[in-house]
Amino acid sequence: MSFKRGEMSIKLVVVALGAMFCLTPAMSSTGQTPRSVWDGVFTAEQAKRGAALYAPHCGSCHAADMSGNDEAPALAGPGFLANWDGLTVGDLSERVRVSMPPNNPGKLSRQQIADILSHVLNSNGFPAGQSELARETETLKQIRVVAAKP
Repeated sequence: MSFKRGEMSIKLVVVALGAMFCLTPAMSSTGQTPRSVWDGVFTAEQAKRGAALYAPHCGSCHAADMSGNDEAPALAGPGFLANWDGLTVGDLSERVRVSMPPNNPGKLSRQQIADILSHVLNSNGFPAGQSELARETETLKQIRVVAAKP
């Protein structure tokens, strides 16, 4: 097998780039390293604000303890984690934004949704951090829901 000098150079560059991508931590399309709910993606204060919003906007359907009922799924515990494991906080945020509350979809602002989701994450035992949960869907899509602690 014989290679011309130019062909050999191109093949070496391709191999080097491939190795670089394999050895570099995974990055999202926005250039950020993917995160999970275990990385402290909300603050304790934000979760507290979310708890105050949860009762009047979500509690009547999903129950005060987030256990859900016949028509509304649980927002805490094994059922919630099984439903959302592997999806993103952005997926969850969009579900709330377009369909909640069922009698008035779109009523909640993006900030209110972020606060309520912070309360939901906190209630599922995920740790608080130093930065508030973002409101922007694209940012939230970079945060994966991972049921089991890594």
